[in-house]
Amino acid sequence: MSIAATRAARIAAFVGVPLALVASGVIVSTASYSAFSATTSNPTNNWTAGNVALSDDDANTAMFNATALKPGSTGAKCIVVTSTGSLPSAVKLYGTTPSTTNGLASSLNLTVEQGTGGTFADCTGFVAQGTGGSLYSGTVANFGTTYSSYGNGIPTWSPTGTASESKVFRFTYTLPANAPSTVQGGTAALGFTWEAQNS
Repeated sequence: MSIAATRAARIAAFVGVPLALVASGVIVSTASYSAFSATTSNPTNNWTAGNVALSDDDANTAMFNATALKPGSTGAKCIVVTSTGSLPSAVKLYGTTPSTTNGLASSLNLTVEQGTGGTFADCTGFVAQGTGGSLYSGTVANFGTTYSSYGNGIPTWSPTGTASESKVFRFTYTLPANAPSTVQGGTAALGFTWEAQNS
């Protein structure tokens, strides 16, 4: 083969490589656009848990700190309990950490009413709701032992969870005129808890 023929063959080989690359690119490019495509989607999903929430207006102050009681002593106090939860719920009232000496709690009478009007600072305007009278009428001792948890608590009201709802509770204590002398110097203590559970 002559030098000229050899040179022509080499030039043809060098020219052929780029042409082959271009041709393959065209084939790949054509293949990448050869399928139709379609999608559908659902927007980002979100979940938020509801809640139950209770508060009161006592500023963490006990309703009663009564001293020097004697037969015939009495007192009353109101407290506003508010539900701000987003779920329907059932609210119950029960006692906590009862204690007594000299049997005072067994002689001290307690009445609990639910209604409207009045605040922790002043019961003026309180009106009991319903025809059933009070939520509780008995002794402090009986309240503490009978109503000791949500399971056996006193049903009060059922917030709907659609808006803030409040109820006023009036507590009245009385040491009867016939209280026995054995309670002299005695003490009685009882906390009150309102608990809401979603329904």
